[in-house]
Amino acid sequence: MTELTDIIKSRIAEKGPISVGEYMHLCLNHPEHGYYTNRDPFGPDGDFVTAPEVSQMFGEMVALWLMQAWNDQGRPEKFLLVELGPGRGTLMNDILRTANTLPDFRQGADIWLVENSPAMRRKQSAVLMGQEPNWAFKVEELPEGLPMFLVANEFFDALPMHQFRYNDAGWQERLIEVGEDGKLAFTHGRPAQNEDLTEFFPMLPEHLYAEVSFQSEDIASKIGDRIAADGGAALFIDYGDWDGAGDSLQAVQNHEPVDALDHPHGEADVTAHVNFAALARAAGAARTEGCVPQGPFLQRIGIETRAGMLINATDEDEVAEEINVALNRLIHPDEMGTLFKVMGLVHRDAPQAPGFEDASLVPE
Repeated sequence: MTELTDIIKSRIAEKGPISVGEYMHLCLNHPEHGYYTNRDPFGPDGDFVTAPEVSQMFGEMVALWLMQAWNDQGRPEKFLLVELGPGRGTLMNDILRTANTLPDFRQGADIWLVENSPAMRRKQSAVLMGQEPNWAFKVEELPEGLPMFLVANEFFDALPMHQFRYNDAGWQERLIEVGEDGKLAFTHGRPAQNEDLTEFFPMLPEHLYAEVSFQSEDIASKIGDRIAADGGAALFIDYGDWDGAGDSLQAVQNHEPVDALDHPHGEADVTAHVNFAALARAAGAARTEGCVPQGPFLQRIGIETRAGMLINATDEDEVAEEINVALNRLIHPDEMGTLFKVMGLVHRDAPQAPGFEDASLVPE
């Protein structure tokens, strides 16, 4: 049993059962023992590998999208270039390297990283040495009055999510308690306080849960408002669905799934699938371009062409094979290509952004 497990159980003993959202927050962000507070979970030696760690091509494609959005909105002389939850800084580093091909974009970018973890800020500072990034703890701390071009890759999945079920008593929140065996267990208790649940989750069967991330929706709302007021665009890339219900709470340690409740707390990544429709509703001040699987999105904006260029530039068969393997991992339906979705936000007066042509999932 870890120190954080004791803290969680003590919290329950003192205040009663806690929500799934509070549980996620403690597991990931406890100031001393949280998963993200004092460790680097990324890469082969961590617990999971994100798309930027798979290949430079991912960051290059994101950069091209942001640069096109900037061009479509009149090439503003000064703007914010923002990443939420930037990991090691790999994605932003690839974006800035690609941006050097368009000097006006690179020179106009005021770089901001929204990051809470001191350990990850140190990593980012080392990777982005010489790039002069700025850091913020929250989106609302970002400077106002400038267009904002933003990317959030595997950010929303780690924000606290609450689960609700519907029964004869109405909507009830799923909670976590300490069972008779001394282990954490699910229970149900307090009535839901959100009157919008029935509108978006009409009378679910008891085995399905409405999953709501109030913090995610609040952040998406602030981003949409900023884009509407100052111009700009945003890409949200994460695993999840346009809409739906179920039980997507999960934990991963050493690249393997572990029990969402019964694991060494603070040593496993606890996440949930993202509801992109909820983010689109929250960010409604901006225009949602749609929500498409990562594979088709990357293909539409040219990742296969880029892979061919990299392969043609090497004489080493081993390197060429590594590029093909990385490409496959990013776009193939059995890899990251379908599980991960991409949603775009732009100013309502902007032209259609690339990658969302004939988008299969769009807001009603």
